[in-house]
Amino acid sequence: MSYKRAEEILPDEIIELIQQYVDGQSIYIPRKAENRRGWGNSTEYRTELDVRNCRIREEFAAGISIAELAERYYLSEKSIRRILREFE
Repeated sequence: MSYKRAEEILPDEIIELIQQYVDGQSIYIPRKAENRRGWGNSTEYRTELDVRNCRIREEFAAGISIAELAERYYLSEKSIRRILREFE
């Protein structure tokens, strides 16, 4: 996220109105609901996690224990169980 100077993008009337509530402070203006992106949509990380989780499920089905999966993937046993529950 980059910052923009209010003077460069907002009319003076709007700046004066905002200054009645926050004078000289930084504020965050959220995106409109229809413009929001889901977590991981702007990177490949969500896809990588999905592939990893599928691999975990396959290895568990092949007989690898939860403890071994936790060690292999550097996750807690609780996390492995959560991933396996998602696929049930």
